[in-house]
Amino acid sequence: MKKTDTFSHPAEALILSRIPPSTRERLTNLRLMVFDVDGVLTDGSLWYGENGEVLKRFNVHDGHGLKMLSISGIKVALVTGRQGPIVDRRAAELGLGDVLQDVRDKGAALATLAKRHHLKLDQIGFIGDDLIDLPAMRLAGFAATVPEAPSYIAQAAHWVSTRSGGQGAARECCDLILAAQQRLSQFFQPGLLGPGVVQ
Repeated sequence: MKKTDTFSHPAEALILSRIPPSTRERLTNLRLMVFDVDGVLTDGSLWYGENGEVLKRFNVHDGHGLKMLSISGIKVALVTGRQGPIVDRRAAELGLGDVLQDVRDKGAALATLAKRHHLKLDQIGFIGDDLIDLPAMRLAGFAATVPEAPSYIAQAAHWVSTRSGGQGAARECCDLILAAQQRLSQFFQPGLLGPGVVQ
């Protein structure tokens, strides 16, 4: 960071202290952040119930981060290669309108979201963790991944979280975006998210 940088809260400076200026510039342009589900919002595990239902574990800190992005005016979308009602339920809890499931071409999905929201691709970020995510990562203005991703996925990313998928990686990404746009400081004020907000 330059010595002339000023931040609304010390947490913003701390979060950005090891982020290269080129990545920070990408973050300031973001108006939509797209999240893969399995391996990013979850740890990638699939639990099957006795009746064949699929169970997934989500992290409330990640949910809080997605809500903070939305409140700050940054749109949030979920794009997943799998299909199931549990993702719709989680998205509904968080108030997310853009949920694309059973997606085989995530690059095309990103282009669809860009058109839907009248955005350029450099205004969209994407975080994923596997081969199916590479087309979207290559198109996005900001590409991110998690430490469990294969090395060739990490090489395509502008940033790799320190936290694992399903264990705070998404929240770390959200905090990074908010810090770069100097919007994180508002959440240190009590009551912004309101009582009873689902995380």
